Amino acid sequence: MATNIPLIPNPENPEHFTGIRISKPKTVAAGIPAVISSFKHIKAEMSIFRGMKALLALNQKGGFDCPSCAWPDPDDERSGIAEYCENGAKAVAEEATEKRLRADFFRDNSVYDLAQLTDYEIGKKGRIAEPMYLPEGATHYQPISWNNAFQKIAAHLNHLSHPNEAIFYTSGRASNEAAFLYQLFVREYGTNNLPDCSNMCHESSGVALNESVGIGKGSVTLEDFYEAEVIMILGQNPGTNHPRMLSALQKAKRNGAMIISVNPLPETGLMGFDNPQQVKGILGIESVLTDIFLHVRINGDMALLKAVELLLLEEEQKNPGSIFDHEFIENQTAGYSEFINHLKQYNVQELADQCGIHIDQIRETAAALKDKKKIIACWAMGLTQHKNAVATIRELVNLLLLKGSIGKPGAGTCPVRGHSNVQGDRTMGIYEKPSKAFLNSIEQNFGFHPPQEHGFDTVEAIHAMHDEKGKVFFALGGNFLSATPDTLYTAEALRNCALTVHVSTKLNRSHLVHGKEAIILPCYGRSDMDMTGGREPQFVSCENSMGVVQMSKGILKPVSDDLMSEPAIICHLAKATLNGRSVVNWDQYLNHYDHIRTDIERTIPGFDDYNKRVREPGGFYLPNNSRVGKFDTTTQKANFHVADVTVQKLEKDELMMMTIRSHDQFNTTIYGLDDRYRGIHNERRIIFMNQADIYDFGFKNGDVVDLHNYDDGVERIARKFIIVPFAIPRQCTATYFPETNVLVPIKSTAEKSNTPVSKLIVIKLKKCTS
Repeated sequence: MATNIPLIPNPENPEHFTGIRISKPKTVAAGIPAVISSFKHIKAEMSIFRGMKALLALNQKGGFDCPSCAWPDPDDERSGIAEYCENGAKAVAEEATEKRLRADFFRDNSVYDLAQLTDYEIGKKGRIAEPMYLPEGATHYQPISWNNAFQKIAAHLNHLSHPNEAIFYTSGRASNEAAFLYQLFVREYGTNNLPDCSNMCHESSGVALNESVGIGKGSVTLEDFYEAEVIMILGQNPGTNHPRMLSALQKAKRNGAMIISVNPLPETGLMGFDNPQQVKGILGIESVLTDIFLHVRINGDMALLKAVELLLLEEEQKNPGSIFDHEFIENQTAGYSEFINHLKQYNVQELADQCGIHIDQIRETAAALKDKKKIIACWAMGLTQHKNAVATIRELVNLLLLKGSIGKPGAGTCPVRGHSNVQGDRTMGIYEKPSKAFLNSIEQNFGFHPPQEHGFDTVEAIHAMHDEKGKVFFALGGNFLSATPDTLYTAEALRNCALTVHVSTKLNRSHLVHGKEAIILPCYGRSDMDMTGGREPQFVSCENSMGVVQMSKGILKPVSDDLMSEPAIICHLAKATLNGRSVVNWDQYLNHYDHIRTDIERTIPGFDDYNKRVREPGGFYLPNNSRVGKFDTTTQKANFHVADVTVQKLEKDELMMMTIRSHDQFNTTIYGLDDRYRGIHNERRIIFMNQADIYDFGFKNGDVVDLHNYDDGVERIARKFIIVPFAIPRQCTATYFPETNVLVPIKSTAEKSNTPVSKLIVIKLKKCTS
């Protein structure tokens, strides 16, 4: 007898092609094509008037902060026309779209049907216009009132046997005010289960920098770039992920800086730049950025850094005191002798072979650094998402310490953050391992005893849900399923929950792969005018990659009257959940956000006169001891660290794969199907390979292959990818995420930081026969 087996929504993007076209990769980033692309995206989503109103306020003093990357705004002059980049314009078009999803859309489309769409197609449906609820066993979301939604979530939270059965995730888009209230509610509720997107990206940077220099943030300011003698950029693609960084690099070059780029892919943005805000850029007269490009193998960075250090040591031994900053080393560092003794064990040629770079290029790099003291080191996911990520970042700091290149103008560390307030969220207390000092401050200022035991990070949270120890999942923003590793495992984890809740602006795949019940709470975006309290427009604040806190004030009429701000959502949820038990005055926060900032000032160091200073044009810098040469480590000095080089061993039929973004993408948000700089058009299911590897593996350009990973004895398969030849080292490949997140093993994480290893997945290719 036939049984009705419920259809399970697809956690992966569908396996179909969209019509690939391949062109020659670009040699210059930005310029007129970027301007055209920006306005094309704006025009597709809203009226020209609404679009121009948004763009003219974007990143302006008194305007709203870009919902895209965390690159800082200039402290002094800002362009009155365009203080934003192409991908910032795309982000605004995506967020401020006039398309909206109401009850009739969800009535006509089941979660199963919607999951058959790609992430790109799902995202283009529009803004969610009212709260939605998916009852247990139902196939379609249905409207729910705000009050009923809060009561339903509160009932689930209060029904749990322990608060640690709830998981509260945060995306880096959440403002300081929302993040502070969120962690306050979660801790008063009784758990430190506060995983966030940082766990998947720069957690490795935070761990490494805390151990090396005593603070998990970068030390440089934008002005330091203009004073630097050398800027090193490792594992980062600024042309796509942080395009406004190119303007800073251009200015640094004009001031005499040398730029050294290290990456497995020769990214366009590292090579040339047409600044569309300058006449030369409009005329197509490019600025050449990179002086030395080091085409490193995947995860060859540690071997490269040691090779450079070894060559500098050889020069130092020839003429002691001429290369290393011994005054700085002796007075402000610890562990130098152990580091040097360990370094001497290596051979430069062997290190060159391991990183895949010719020894002459490594000598050229060492020569460029030899006489320089003002060195900035920038990095991103290409360093942080490896097994040895923390060790590699500490090695990069070792190089800066040898040169005395930290705590002085024009020198220091620069982990370039991906999401616009991910650094601010951590400052506000979004952290599963809070310090005793932070918890004591919470207790002193609010009068409740916060939980002391550490909570789950992102990977631990996935395991907990998979093991049915995490039963309610609440996400403040983000697209959790598409951002996390091991897609099928994570999907099972989410389905095991009794309830999944998402605070969102737009529909995404995480709404479709859900717990037994699911709720979507639609919120304002950065560009939306926030009239919470009813008297005057509210503003929030964000912290950029360089520790500047500034206001963000939306100016657009929201697309629906049934949206709520993130701070308001958290306050209402806290009131419903902690009904009669809370010692926090949530109503005063709803009355005016100044009350939130007053309590942040009382609780977190560095926010003196918060309400006054955040209203000043350009905001204010938070304290950063490493910026001024003070190191709050266990030794009270900057620490050298010792680590061995690790080399990935491959069988003859194996390759290393790293996941990357396309140019039409920001994190899990897919703006379009092009990767213009790399010459890919209208397709995402591709794998970049070295041409010689394509031949040696018995394939040809354009073949369709399945990608297999076998870690932990589990076969993971990403099906149907088109082989595209590219300038990438032998045995290395690259694919877009989230399409290949299914291959990232949940147990493959960085040592110490537990960040998923998305930049080195061992794969095998098999010809697709379907």
